[in-house]
Amino acid sequence: MKHSNAQDTTEHREAGKISTEFVEMLPEVVIKTDTEGTIKYANKVASELFGYSREDFCSRLNIFKLLAPEETDRAKDNLGKVLSGKKLGIVEYKAQKRDGAELSVAINMSCIFDGKGNTVGAVGIIVDITERKRAELAIEYLSFHDKLTGLYNRAYFEEELKRLDTSRQLPLSIVIGDVDSLKLVNDAFGYKEGDELIIGAANVLKYSCRDEDIIARWGGDEFMVVLPKTRHSDVVEIISRIEKTCKKISPQKIPLSISLGFSVKNKSTQKVCDVIKEAEVRMQKRKLLKSKNISSSIIASLEKLLLEKNRETKDHIEYLTSTALKLGKAAKLSGSELNKLSLLINIHDIGEIVIRDSILTKKRKLTKKEWKIIKKHPEVGYNITKLSSKLAPVAEAILSHHEWWDGTGYPRGLKGNEIPKISRIITIVSAYDAMVNGRVYKEAVSKGEAIEELERYSGKQFDPKLVNTFIKVLDYKYKEMSLFPDA
Repeated sequence: MKHSNAQDTTEHREAGKISTEFVEMLPEVVIKTDTEGTIKYANKVASELFGYSREDFCSRLNIFKLLAPEETDRAKDNLGKVLSGKKLGIVEYKAQKRDGAELSVAINMSCIFDGKGNTVGAVGIIVDITERKRAELAIEYLSFHDKLTGLYNRAYFEEELKRLDTSRQLPLSIVIGDVDSLKLVNDAFGYKEGDELIIGAANVLKYSCRDEDIIARWGGDEFMVVLPKTRHSDVVEIISRIEKTCKKISPQKIPLSISLGFSVKNKSTQKVCDVIKEAEVRMQKRKLLKSKNISSSIIASLEKLLLEKNRETKDHIEYLTSTALKLGKAAKLSGSELNKLSLLINIHDIGEIVIRDSILTKKRKLTKKEWKIIKKHPEVGYNITKLSSKLAPVAEAILSHHEWWDGTGYPRGLKGNEIPKISRIITIVSAYDAMVNGRVYKEAVSKGEAIEELERYSGKQFDPKLVNTFIKVLDYKYKEMSLFPDA
């Protein structure tokens, strides 16, 4: 094959004079082939990248062997173009190493001529671009997908909706789902648990929908599904499947629930934005109808979890309630306040459901980190109970049941009468109970020693008036009821 351009011939002759030593020093792979693609020379970087020895490269190894099988035809076609004098520039290929591992490469090929200007082969410079391609794919993936759930993101969904909004895809159905009680989970357990709930909802949608359906995370707790060629009855069936799956995979702490609404575009004249609005209105109505039951279900689940974690027996809780109510009556609480006090006794430690048992039952002294975790439970309990109409009346008292009379308690450092009275009562009753009955981290003391401790911290940790009243209540019980036997 004769080259038509004398200047190019001269340039390639000069290029051929470059020393082998110099080529061996290059960081890129350099390979020379004949007109059939058989490798005649490869520098040491070629061996390092592809895993073939120098002997392998010298034993008629073909350049196409370095590429993925599906690239063979394209690579042969491109080699033919290069040998005919065409300049292709840099071409990207899928390649493979000797051990079968895949990589991405960029190859720039050009002709090799003999002294008479005849084409005798080609020289290629090969660059490993595997990491770059991975980065590009990652960027491309993130541009279309939600990072947390792996579902499509809103931008991609909107583009797909435009593509699917044609008469060929009718009936076109839209489903909107909103994760129930995400705020409660975020407030009570933190955003990590909230993220787990969102991931759970995403997995339910992926499991329940079909391969051709487009599922996207629309916002923080909201999902959108577009179902092409899907009738009203089919959507109802899919929604039923979603709701059933939610019940099956609900985690231990929080029941997974998604409020769902849908609408169907049956005619080309309907605007898809109106279909979306209708689906959203239906979802909101559904959420409103479910909200009370969902909230009650979640609170019931949390209360059950608290009972399971609670180390106290039913009889002991009843004893604490009775003792607290006697102090409450002696302190002249109203009937409604006594009811709150009774509820408070049962759930004041509901925030402990987020604390690991290994910390709650630890016999040795807590570390600073563990103590910091323990001190969060009043706030967690407050965040849980304030969202329940049943428990909200004692939310403030739960938040305050570790405050000290002198203002050195936590979490807000309230002082004196700033602390709700029922919180002050439960602080005294709980402290006394811990002393006379002991805890995993502390041995029990006698009732006399416990009273002395209450008096020692009267005006510091405890309301002094309530301490005096409590001691009188205890004295009455000793004499008349004998409910506190000697430790």
